[in-house]
Amino acid sequence: MSNIPETGRTPRVQIRLIVIQVLVFSLLLTLGGRLWYLQIRQGKEYTDEAKNNHVQQVVQPAVRGAILDARGVPLADNETRLVVSASRTELLKMKDDGKGVLTRLAGVLGMKPKEVMDKIRLCDSKTPQPCWNGSPFQPIPVTAEATTQQALQIRERAEDFPGITAEPTAVRRYTAPGGARAAQVLGYLSPVTDEEIEKAKDSDSPFLRSDQVGRSGLERTYDKALRGKAGVTRYEVDNLGRVLGEAESDPGRPGSTVVTSIDARVQAVAEYELQAAMKAVRKETDKITGRPYKADAGAVVVMESKTGRVVAMASQPDYDPNAWVGGISGKEYAKLTGKNSNYPLLNRAIQGQAPAGSIFKVVSASAAVRAGYPFDGSYNCSSSYSLGGRSFANFESKGHGPISLGEALKFSCNTVFYALGHKEWQRDGGLKPNKNAHDWFYRTAREFGLGSETGIDLPNEVKGRIPDRQWKQAFWEANKDSWCKQGKKGGSYVEQIAFESCLEGNQLKAFDSINYAIGQGDVLVTPIQMATAYAAISNGGTLFNPTIGKAVISPDGKKVEEIKPRPDGRLPVDAQTISDLDKGLRSVVEPGGTAAWRFGGWPQDKIPMRAKTGTAQVYGKQTTSWFATYTDDFTIVMTISQGGTGSGASGPAVRNIYDALYGLDDAGNQDLKRALLPKPQTALPKVQPDGSIEAPTVKPYDPDSQKVDPAQQGEGEKQLAGPPPVWRD
Repeated sequence: MSNIPETGRTPRVQIRLIVIQVLVFSLLLTLGGRLWYLQIRQGKEYTDEAKNNHVQQVVQPAVRGAILDARGVPLADNETRLVVSASRTELLKMKDDGKGVLTRLAGVLGMKPKEVMDKIRLCDSKTPQPCWNGSPFQPIPVTAEATTQQALQIRERAEDFPGITAEPTAVRRYTAPGGARAAQVLGYLSPVTDEEIEKAKDSDSPFLRSDQVGRSGLERTYDKALRGKAGVTRYEVDNLGRVLGEAESDPGRPGSTVVTSIDARVQAVAEYELQAAMKAVRKETDKITGRPYKADAGAVVVMESKTGRVVAMASQPDYDPNAWVGGISGKEYAKLTGKNSNYPLLNRAIQGQAPAGSIFKVVSASAAVRAGYPFDGSYNCSSSYSLGGRSFANFESKGHGPISLGEALKFSCNTVFYALGHKEWQRDGGLKPNKNAHDWFYRTAREFGLGSETGIDLPNEVKGRIPDRQWKQAFWEANKDSWCKQGKKGGSYVEQIAFESCLEGNQLKAFDSINYAIGQGDVLVTPIQMATAYAAISNGGTLFNPTIGKAVISPDGKKVEEIKPRPDGRLPVDAQTISDLDKGLRSVVEPGGTAAWRFGGWPQDKIPMRAKTGTAQVYGKQTTSWFATYTDDFTIVMTISQGGTGSGASGPAVRNIYDALYGLDDAGNQDLKRALLPKPQTALPKVQPDGSIEAPTVKPYDPDSQKVDPAQQGEGEKQLAGPPPVWRD
């Protein structure tokens, strides 16, 4: 037994116990503090992260609705393609992150391994296209153009391709029935962006990361209806991405069908004739420059005169919208957006701007009547008009003596409108405008719908320009500093112009007004604006917001939402003036008129034709061709940039479109069996009980059946040599 007293050990034991207690309490206190920090201070954040980490969604994209023409012919629909996809989740479980599988897949698909690997990387601010901006937990498409043989190889050798699927999937298709591509009208699709997702998250149509959205054309305007609703299945997964079970599902809904007023047959004719006209004029020599016409761009609009519905709309250069399907290559994108291809993505029917030339004279004639000049009054059509020591020549320097405004339209007499524009400028105070200047020529243009958007149901329409006093002032304020810096008194032509603009560029001068009166100078219009204005003259004065969408039909066909024509006010002239304009425009296609040579044999007694030719000058370019026409049923306006005269370049094409519409031969005989659309289409396509719509077939346009006899082409408009300013029609 030990002789050490028991009391000698007690203090040491107590000290040890106290130290242990302090340590335990310290640990408990630290643990408690940490638990408080995690559960209370940071609790919501970690709860949200836990939810995100353990619930993931897989999206089944909705089948996008079709876009049909007025008779039910698909312009854009979907086709089943073999889509090869890769499961990123499965690939990341492999030792090499799936690089071996993707390399073998590239060999089967005839692609480079890097191409395949780039396709399945996730998009972020530092990752360029191609990349995937959808959920990483759903299959990522590698190609939508797999062949049956490639798909069979992948499925039969499943052990070599874990995580890879080859399944039939609905993919967008632009059908081009009868050759009618309607590229700029239809538009194209591309993946939704993070910004769009954020912007639409609280709307009644939020985006999912897998969505394809319309970027231009009808695909954009009617995107919400066409897109439908994607199906979403949510899965519970662990932190390694392994699926633990299904949480919930939201069923999808296919998109609705959009019926348009486009007639695929007429669209094919319009596209062909526009392109053919441009090719033909490139073979002709511009007598002013001594070079062939460039004819680098053009547009044509065919519109129902009484409703504003667009039957056809073509723009050149164009492109194949199928290039966007499945993701566009960098090379193709550069081509579509590059200067060398002259920007084919532009819809020049609504975005192409140029001076109107003489087709603007219906506006000037209307303005003159509003200013108090009688339509049937006598106006001197001299061979030239003098102003400030300069002489402004009439068309072909030809005079017609005293004529009415109607005859001024028939002969396209510039000097009549020069004089009227000059007189009104003087009456309004000239360089020192009256406080209440009427500005009839400028006001009338705006009330014809020029200088503002028509409201057509296509995105990115431009306004054009009416260069009135207010515009002059704003333009001067925006450019004054640059002009003053560049300008030099007595310098080169450009320096002298800049010098004068610096000092007085905000003044509306006499030259501006006489130039404007014939649609020249700073005035800019679009084909859709002029088609809308001429259609209003045709229908008695009603301006319409042009429309292409005609109806939206639900996927089951039970709900049809019609898109009615949209009146947008009236022309600012009375019924008598409209009737006078109509008679004047009718005389343009009759003997002596500037368009008569293009309408030889036309059945004027059965289908009255009205027209106005125009040839506009653009600084630094060859002249722009304009041709504006209408019947009781249809209005057609065509323009060709750097194409020469109005009736010379655009006339034959417009005549051929009318011949196809009405079924006319060269002698003016009508065959209704050949007529594509002798009257506007009013009824909607018939919907079957199952929601489907039967579509008639569209044969390719045969131009040989719609030729104009060369013998009918008489003494047409001719280009004049000599220094500007000279304007031709």
